[in-house]
Amino acid sequence: MTTPKAETTTSRVLAGLRHDDSSVRLRAALAAGSDPDPGFVEPLVERCGVESVFHVRDMLTWALTRHPETVTVPRVVAELRSPNARARSQALHTLSKIGDRSVWPAIPRSLLTEPDDEVARTAWRTAVLLAPEGEAAELAEVLVSQLGRGGRETQVSLSRALIELGEPAVPPVRMAADHEDPRVRGHALATEQLRRDPDAGFAYAVEEAKRVVSLGPDGPDVPDGPGGAEG
Repeated sequence: MTTPKAETTTSRVLAGLRHDDSSVRLRAALAAGSDPDPGFVEPLVERCGVESVFHVRDMLTWALTRHPETVTVPRVVAELRSPNARARSQALHTLSKIGDRSVWPAIPRSLLTEPDDEVARTAWRTAVLLAPEGEAAELAEVLVSQLGRGGRETQVSLSRALIELGEPAVPPVRMAADHEDPRVRGHALATEQLRRDPDAGFAYAVEEAKRVVSLGPDGPDVPDGPGGAEG
């Protein structure tokens, strides 16, 4: 039987999730995760789709992971087809945190080539975490098809996803290093450079890729390491 105190707490949490003050929304999400209630799942998911503050979104996701997967996963998966890009992105992020690999077949593959960079970046990270080992090669081909897109942040995300995918991604990335499009070629070369030398950093990998694209692999030698030579 629900007590008046419990009803008051629930009402306070639900009102807090809608509050204009982000600190109030943060506390409400914390309360929802600290004392899970199936009635919180719908408002938590709805708030994820419109929340503009990053650390509040992270708390909303944490709160959802505290609820039973049988309740949260179907509702979060449904958000993957939302017309709202933020809702799709946050749903992917939440699924990656829940970590239920059985949801992989329900994730639309179109999200991997989503025009919205933020959704695509989240889809790449989530796919690498949730895709079955037997589908890694196919996933690698799809990810490689996105080489050269977006700005630095998007390209870093894609390179990291390909590197984390491991050996299945190596052949298609190397093949893309001969692509006719210099952006694709440069991004593939930078990804391969970063895979071989993770400590070099993406900026150095990009500069090295530019050198290879412009001069060819047999161009003039450059100093080793990201620092280069002085003077």
